[in-house]
Amino acid sequence: MMGRWLAFLPLVLFAVLAVYFGMGLREDPGAIPSQLIDEPLPAFELAPIAGAEAGLANSDLAGRVSLLNVFGSWCPPCAIEHPMLMQIARSGIVPIYGIDWRDTPEAGAAWLERHGNPYTAVGLDPDSHLAIDLGITGAPESFLVDRDGRVRYRHVGIITDTDWTQTLLPLIRELEAE
Repeated sequence: MMGRWLAFLPLVLFAVLAVYFGMGLREDPGAIPSQLIDEPLPAFELAPIAGAEAGLANSDLAGRVSLLNVFGSWCPPCAIEHPMLMQIARSGIVPIYGIDWRDTPEAGAAWLERHGNPYTAVGLDPDSHLAIDLGITGAPESFLVDRDGRVRYRHVGIITDTDWTQTLLPLIRELEAE
């Protein structure tokens, strides 16, 4: 009798694991909670990319609602997102600041030269020090920062037109009205 039960044990274990992992597939990976929501943006001073006079510091975002975007020249989804960032920058609704993550100063500068630069300022985070403080899980990621320097929203992944019109733009308008 015991031998029969042991013969079915792998099947039972497989079924339990299948249910466990299947439930995990229903979760939205972009809905990863951020510990920074309603907290001040971490203090930072990043070096500039090649050819830029200045880098980026948290104080650059003070006084105005801003969008902080993490990108890298090595990041295929960042190339997909980039035209949307260019459109947002052309609208003049919100300044966009860039964190060039895990790149060389030359690679990030060349990428922006090739694709256009939507950023008010760009800082280089080659060793992920700021990325760790922000809890970055991958690029692209963006943070909506209020005029007091507090993180109010985190967007994981590519910003689409729908994300812009249905989520980010209404939040920006709400924060600017405060």
